[in-house]
Amino acid sequence: MKPNLPRATAIILLSLFSFVTLKAVAEEQSAIFAGGCFWCTESDFEKLDGVISAASGYIGGHLKNPTYKQVSSGGSGHTEAVEVIYDDQTVSYSELVEYFWKTIDPTDGGGQFCDRGQQYRSEIFYQNEEQRRIAQASKDALAASGLLEAEIATQLTPSSRFYPAEDYHQDYYLKNPVRYNYYRWGCGREKRLAEVWGTPAK
Repeated sequence: MKPNLPRATAIILLSLFSFVTLKAVAEEQSAIFAGGCFWCTESDFEKLDGVISAASGYIGGHLKNPTYKQVSSGGSGHTEAVEVIYDDQTVSYSELVEYFWKTIDPTDGGGQFCDRGQQYRSEIFYQNEEQRRIAQASKDALAASGLLEAEIATQLTPSSRFYPAEDYHQDYYLKNPVRYNYYRWGCGREKRLAEVWGTPAK
């Protein structure tokens, strides 16, 4: 009996497709960072090679399904944060953490830039022991480097449920570029980053 070559070929191709698909999914990892205004943090991370997407949202509080009004008032315990989906074959979690430091003022424990209050605190929300270890090692190295003029206020916290923010907050920098850029400049973000890290303001 002759083998059914077309069917056998189809099965092989399907198996290969499934393997490639599973491999691609396995390479997509998640990281959560809070760096003040989530519009800015989302914008910063989406410019990084290897980042597939970044979503603005809320994490670290005690309310279920918090709204922007509840979070921004400071009463929910949440902070504005961004969930970063990245390809770990292109960029590592360690590289994301190193990049994150340069987008914030790690010494500011009262918020970030012009946004004040715990809802704008900087924080790294680790999702497993490996992320905790990497983030802690990076924080320790930064503290020992002498680059900063004060102690690091950014906390490392076990991840809790991440709530995506309302649709109008997603990709705000793309939907409303004029307002976004005016806000970012007016908030003094670039000026302060230049002061902290010794780089020219954008």
